[in-house]
Amino acid sequence: VQLQASGGGLVQAGGSLRLSCAVSGITFDDYAMSWIRQVPGKEREVVSCTSKSDGTTNYADSVKGRFTISRDNAKNTVYLQMNNLKSEDTAVYICRCLSYWGQGTQVTVSS
Repeated sequence: VQLQASGGGLVQAGGSLRLSCAVSGITFDDYAMSWIRQVPGKEREVVSCTSKSDGTTNYADSVKGRFTISRDNAKNTVYLQMNNLKSEDTAVYICRCLSYWGQGTQVTVSS
């Protein structure tokens, strides 16, 4: 199973980024997907998750109204649209499916 995240980068506060996570090795639409972020020295935070098929999504309070998770089951890909980014959103963003974790993509927000 492989999860390949991309789309991170350096952005100014107030800007936007769209992360992608391409998944292979599993029947993608059988599983829920999550985005998690990690800051050194802090606990991992589950940013958002999406169900396998019914469209149910959940968000951390810290990103509600700014981030949107979506998935394209035809492309085996999950996305995280991040708008109105803040400096506190700076982290490595990792996609996860069950016990499988991607390598993460760095998001840095400059104030």
